[in-house]
Order: sequence, then structure tokens, then C-alpha cells
Amino acid sequence: MIVLSGPCVIESREQLSRIAESLKTIAEDKRIDFYFKASFDKANRTSLEGFRGPGLEEGLLMLDNIKKEFGYKIITDIHESYQAKAIAEVADVIQIPAFLCRQTDLIVEVAKTKSIINIKKGQFMNPKDMQYSVLKAIKTRGGKEAKYEESKKLGIWLTERGSTFGYGNLVVDMRSLVIMREFAPVIFDATHSVQMPGGAGGKSGGDSSFVPYLARAAASVGIDGLFAETHFDPSIALSDGPNMVKTDNMPALVESLLKIKECIA
Repeated sequence: MIVLSGPCVIESREQLSRIAESLKTIAEDKRIDFYFKASFDKANRTSLEGFRGPGLEEGLLMLDNIKKEFGYKIITDIHESYQAKAIAEVADVIQIPAFLCRQTDLIVEVAKTKSIINIKKGQFMNPKDMQYSVLKAIKTRGGKEAKYEESKKLGIWLTERGSTFGYGNLVVDMRSLVIMREFAPVIFDATHSVQMPGGAGGKSGGDSSFVPYLARAAASVGIDGLFAETHFDPSIALSDGPNMVKTDNMPALVESLLKIKECIA
């Protein structure tokens, strides 16, 4: 099973190293294909005052240090097409943010690199329509059809992160996992799926208590991997703290999903 985990945003070298150290048990599990996740920039904050991170150059340097120190593969977000080449020098997976999942130039530039491309389904998207975003990447990489095996071979993933439900709330339609898995390997983002966008007065809220339940439900439907942001103290995290999993609780969460995966195999 693929596991993508780490802090929402790079806060400091010390924060990155401490969280990376806490994930060693998961990363060293032979049943897991592990990728350390952190963003060098959070470009879609609710307000101008929201913490964004250290930026491209410094952030990639810190992620590269984590890669060298721990031997982890890296996943991070991209926001502008020009960033693709620099990010690909460090990141094994480049992630297209949900709000940018239809941005043709962005998808094409990432698909030109050797990195795996992980496209997050927009909260506003029909899951069936994600085949067209996948197809942009597939055709750029020389493929022809948006099919699971083709996407897997070419290094193209999709991630489910919930759908807008009224104002300030998201829900997960588990049917979307089945639908999107026709086009590509599917990752379930358990922490952003419990987010409450803009629900905390100028910033997003959330309820992390629902993460294990949604993650187990997704695993029972059938997924290729788990995305779960984590922090040693979510209450002081500078981004998305209310929906993060505490690092102490990550091993048990992952183990529960592995057991479900074994049962449905």
C-alpha cells in the first residue's frame, strides 16, 4: 500500500526532521511504499495572513535534506508551471492541488518530468470527469487511454479529498473511489476530507476525529494508498491542524488499513 504522510506545510527544519523521524516505523514497513509529504508553499490560503511556508528554493532544499538523511521518497505540491523542473529534481511525486486539477499547462509541465504526477480531485469535480485530467498527463507521456493500467505504468495517480457540501463542509462519496479507479491508481486523502473550508474565521477548520472512520471505509471500498497529514502537535500546526492526525496515532491508523486490505484482497 502507498502511504503519503508528513506535515501540511514546512514550518522549520526542526519540525520537518522531528516528523520525519516519527514516521520511520511506517516507512520501514515492507508492506508500505512510503513518501514523505510537505508543502514548500500553501498558495491557496483563506486569508492573506495565512502561513504559506518557506518558498520554493528554501523549501526544496529542506526536503532534499530529509531525502538524504532518512532515505525517504518525497511528494510536494506545485502551484506554477515554471516550478516543475526544479521540483522534479527533488520530488519523486509532484502533486497537482485540487483547485488546479483542470489546469492544462500545469498538468502538462509536470507530465514532462520523470516524477510521478498525483492529481487531486477538485472539491467541485464530478469524479468521472477526472479522466480528462488524467488523459492530459497520459498523452503528454506518450500514452493513449485513461485506463488504470496505463496510468499506473506511466506514473499518474488520482487523489480523492471530498466534495463540497453546502458552505464550509465536505463529504466523501465512496463511489468516486470506484469511478476514478477506472482511470488511475487512487489515493484517499483522509485528512483533507474532514476539512471545513473557511470554517474557522479566516482559515479552514476540520474534525480529525473522523479520519480513521473515513480511511477505513475507503480501504474497504478499495484504494491504492492513503494520504494523511500528520504533526506531533496538531494544535500548534501552522496549517490544517484541525484535520491532521497526531504522529503518535499514525502507526495504528496505517496498520488498520493494511488489515482491511488483506481481508478484501
